[in-house]
Amino acid sequence: MAKQKFYVVWKGRNPGVYETWDECQAQVSGFAGAEFKSFPSLSVAEQAFRGESQVIFSTGGKKAQQAELTPELMQKFGIIENSIAVDAACSGNPGLMEYKGVYTATGTECFHFGPAEDGTNNVGEFLALVHGLAWLKQHKLDIPIYSDSRNAIGWIQKKKCNTKLKPTRKNANLFELIARGEKWLKENTWTNKIIKWETKVWGEIPADFGRK
Repeated sequence: MAKQKFYVVWKGRNPGVYETWDECQAQVSGFAGAEFKSFPSLSVAEQAFRGESQVIFSTGGKKAQQAELTPELMQKFGIIENSIAVDAACSGNPGLMEYKGVYTATGTECFHFGPAEDGTNNVGEFLALVHGLAWLKQHKLDIPIYSDSRNAIGWIQKKKCNTKLKPTRKNANLFELIARGEKWLKENTWTNKIIKWETKVWGEIPADFGRK
């Protein structure tokens, strides 16, 4: 039996703490700029909602205790504090997809896209990396970018989104974004390092949507 999680909605139709993903989804689905995350206990979720704790992540896999993302832990794991992290989430395959980028040290959101219909997680991870690279270049920041997707990192290196997703009327905008992203990769250069986030060792990436 899966362990119960609790969901905090900071920005949504009705901000608060919810006991099920369905309740949380009702508050954030289709809400522009929604901010939410899952937590392992009600007390931790309530603290997070009140702003009494930082972004929470697991320090060592599914059986690890939860811990705050602190400079000490980042130093221990060799995580570069001055960086951004990107991640995507998709409800279904295909389904509602969104992605975001955050500042690794604080979890502060840098950008967010979606939800968009008939997407996949891999497409979201690819678009998140392209968006992250473009965002860093726009802001003239020569800092690394973390992603937990080997597929997306490989697609960026090849400058090609090798998705098997089929075009539909609902996801036409996603394919336009993919084309724009591939064009941007071919027409631009960057010096930012793209680093694989080692989830099994470090826990969930700071940009994680908390839906697992």
